[in-house]
Amino acid sequence: MFTHKTPRVVAARRLTTKSGRDDAGRFLAEGAQAVREALRFGRVHELFVTEAAAERHADLLAEAPRVSYIDRRAAELLSETVSPQGLVAVCDTVTVPVDEALAGQPRLVAVLCGVADPGNAGTVLRVADAAGADAVVFAGDTVDVHNGKCVRASTGSLFHLQVARERDPAAVLDACRRGGLRTIATDGHADQDLTGVPLDGPIAWLFGNEAHGLPAEVAGAADETVRVPIPGHAESLNLATAAAVCLYARVLRGG
Repeated sequence: MFTHKTPRVVAARRLTTKSGRDDAGRFLAEGAQAVREALRFGRVHELFVTEAAAERHADLLAEAPRVSYIDRRAAELLSETVSPQGLVAVCDTVTVPVDEALAGQPRLVAVLCGVADPGNAGTVLRVADAAGADAVVFAGDTVDVHNGKCVRASTGSLFHLQVARERDPAAVLDACRRGGLRTIATDGHADQDLTGVPLDGPIAWLFGNEAHGLPAEVAGAADETVRVPIPGHAESLNLATAAAVCLYARVLRGG
């Protein structure tokens, strides 16, 4: 049984940092649902598991290319949660170039520009997947999609979608246009209301930072800018909630 000092565990622990993930081209997926989807899409190199977790998830062990048993202390150090589940997979990173993500005439895309909270980013991935989106693009200084909290919040959806990373938001907008997508920026102060905007045709929704919204140059370069109506007294909507409303708008209209 491996301990926290075993070289393979030590190497896997480095994947809890962004620099470690970047260097290795791998990341950690924790928990049964994330591991199940990672296995389904052939992303897993190694599965670390405690004896207790192995008893609960024998089906997943049977699918893994390599299974390594670890003790409780090793499981704690590989986990980024308060209560480790004892099931952690070392996976290939999922990001692709933006042009690759937007190939094949996508109909619905979410672009996260400057989103800082990994929980929000992961939730948008999950919502985009549920709404039938083709891709999610992480633009500008948005959080790392392979961050542990983002991976957990996506509940496996990051393996279902095309996920791109591009530092230059302008390059993302250009790629969206090349892909035939109409770009719609979200802004709480926009003149247009979401309820009155046609949502036919391919669309790329642009979502900005939780506190500051989209950069002015990004919003200004979009084809349209809309706001989510708030008929109640709340000051604003959480980013992930607003993204869910926008991404599901066409679904709810029967489009």
